[in-house]
Amino acid sequence: MTRIAILKREEMNEEQGAVYDDAKAAGRPLGGPYFAYIRIPELMRTTQEVGVSLAGVSLTKREQQIAILTIARFWNAKYPWSVQVRASLKVGLDQEIIDAINAQTEPPIANAREMLAHKCAKEILVNKGITDATYAQAEAAFSEVELVALVAKIGSFAMTCCTANAFDVTPPDDAPSRLL
Repeated sequence: MTRIAILKREEMNEEQGAVYDDAKAAGRPLGGPYFAYIRIPELMRTTQEVGVSLAGVSLTKREQQIAILTIARFWNAKYPWSVQVRASLKVGLDQEIIDAINAQTEPPIANAREMLAHKCAKEILVNKGITDATYAQAEAAFSEVELVALVAKIGSFAMTCCTANAFDVTPPDDAPSRLL
């Protein structure tokens, strides 16, 4: 059960309500870690703006989702995992790739850039950095802007996972996948 109270719109103060209304009107996320972020309206606004700015970079949706699943699995983040599996299926990731990331085994990813997205995310989380060899591969495969965006996505989504874990945000009952 989620540890932090989920504020109803009518329970929010004026600033919280304005940020909530703006996010809702823009079709941005309102659940999960945002249950906590709304306590600091500027934090909620800023985290959503980071997501929007990173979405505009030319990393593919599949590359982004592979990195996101790798991050959620590393943190054992139940809510982000369940929500992002649904998003991953929508962008065409095979269930076999999702299951391998969940099992923490080498995912069967044929596309070199997609595999690098997984490898970079995993190395940053496990090793707190990227090896010189992986960096050279990433530098050759991604533009400089794409690589900056990938690293930023890894950091920002790690914050999402930490928040969801700290507040024990409960995955939706209809989640297509659960962590092993």
